[in-house]
Amino acid sequence: MQRPLAARLLTLTALALAAPALTACSGAAEAAKDTRAPSVPTAVTATAGSSTTVHVMWAAATDDRAVTGYAVYRQGRKVRDLPAGTLMTDVTGLAPATPHTFTVRARDAAGNVSPDSAAVTATTLAATVEDRTPPTRPTALGVAPAGRDGATLSWRPARDDTRVTAYDVYQADSRVHTVPGTATTARLTGLRPGTAYSFTVRARDAAENSSPDSDPADLTTAPAPGARPSTAPTHLTARAAKGAITLTWTPPRTGAPVKEYELHLNGRFATTIVWGAQPPPGPVSYTLTVPATPGVRHTLTLRAKLPDGTWGDFSAPRTAVTV
Repeated sequence: MQRPLAARLLTLTALALAAPALTACSGAAEAAKDTRAPSVPTAVTATAGSSTTVHVMWAAATDDRAVTGYAVYRQGRKVRDLPAGTLMTDVTGLAPATPHTFTVRARDAAGNVSPDSAAVTATTLAATVEDRTPPTRPTALGVAPAGRDGATLSWRPARDDTRVTAYDVYQADSRVHTVPGTATTARLTGLRPGTAYSFTVRARDAAENSSPDSDPADLTTAPAPGARPSTAPTHLTARAAKGAITLTWTPPRTGAPVKEYELHLNGRFATTIVWGAQPPPGPVSYTLTVPATPGVRHTLTLRAKLPDGTWGDFSAPRTAVTV
């Protein structure tokens, strides 16, 4: 059955009007296509950590939308693909006593790739007889702010039966920087404002033996303009015993006693600590039960419940190794 003429004319008119709209949408999509490559990664460094390993680091690239990852190349051949938040990597399985040249490229979600970074070269160490003796721990670690988003660390050198080839800087038990074994300072950048950090340093030798951690050094970065002062608990210590970790800390100044804390273990919520009575005005302690497995590393942070019912800032992290 044929539709009335008026209905057919309305349909044709609607189709005719839709065609330019579809063309316009297609044109907008074409115009929105991303063809701009990220900037070239800068500040690329390469440090030989052993006879078979080189540690490569770089500063973040930028993009008109977002950098989604990096690729590391050795002698022009890709050896690592990494997500955007990763700005360092260890390249392993290298030939001993050999120079190795590295470059880094950034990429975005559209597949645009930056030009190569400046090339850097590191020579792996000579192979040595089996070495199972780690260096001594670095001592006298100190940290000072360096601008709004940076920090400078310094320490006294470690000793080794052969030689120290690198120092690794850790934050919350994650390695964030590496410098050669001849260095006793490190400069960190990209720190967040108003945040409590805890740094440790380990020495490493050519056989990849790592020293025990140095004592921690804490730094709270300056708050962003207009932000409130930090409400993080301070002077946190963590002492491990068989099947338990005892924490001691100083409550933040909030204008009222703090009766409730939230404890995080290895980046996840572990428990809420509540005082039924009036908490002590000075340092307070709490013992957390953990599996009695020797040698397990645990990273712990605390935050207090403020008088307005919100949670305050996290403390600087502490790492405890079960015994």
